[in-house]
Amino acid sequence: MNRRQILQLGGGLTVLAGAGAGGLIGIRPTHAQESDPLAIGADERVLGDRDAPATLIDYSSLTCPHCARFHTQTLPQIKTEWVDNGRARIVFRHFPLDRLALAGAMAAECIERDQAYFAYLDMLFAEQAAWARAEDPLQELQKRAQLAGLSPERFNECIQDEAVANRILEAVVVARDQLQVNSTPTLFAGTQKIAGAMDYETFDAALREAAGQA
Repeated sequence: MNRRQILQLGGGLTVLAGAGAGGLIGIRPTHAQESDPLAIGADERVLGDRDAPATLIDYSSLTCPHCARFHTQTLPQIKTEWVDNGRARIVFRHFPLDRLALAGAMAAECIERDQAYFAYLDMLFAEQAAWARAEDPLQELQKRAQLAGLSPERFNECIQDEAVANRILEAVVVARDQLQVNSTPTLFAGTQKIAGAMDYETFDAALREAAGQA
């Protein structure tokens, strides 16, 4: 599948290809958000101890270079200093900026094991230039999804599942409208918003404050 065919992915979906948050237009949630948008849902994937005193919520797009820089250069230290010792938990929330990122997000949501899910995300960010800029990026995406346990058949089913796409896009609407997320990466350490791939010291300070508020 080439780049032109990617633009036809899920023809009924309401996301449009674009370089920024402006590419996500015409999206309307099917139901109102009833709770705090920063509250962690029981079905959300959590990296680390679910009862950790500090929470870092990460809104990223799988095709965003700044997100890849954060995930490869800053997040590993956050994991070592905060997650591995139970001081913080991380929740990844998809904020796709184009249809290729949406396809990657949809495939991720079909991965059952949490460990494989987070490993898949790490791999996509680490190898972003190799798959997202490939002649056939969906094929490269499928190869990586297979390493996470998705068969080619299941991968194709997942990236055509409109219910999964709508669930992801509804969450984008909530983040955009209620939390004013309009670029990626955007992270929340507790209630403190951090826009951009800032250095470790910025997140360390924010997480210390969040842990004190918990």
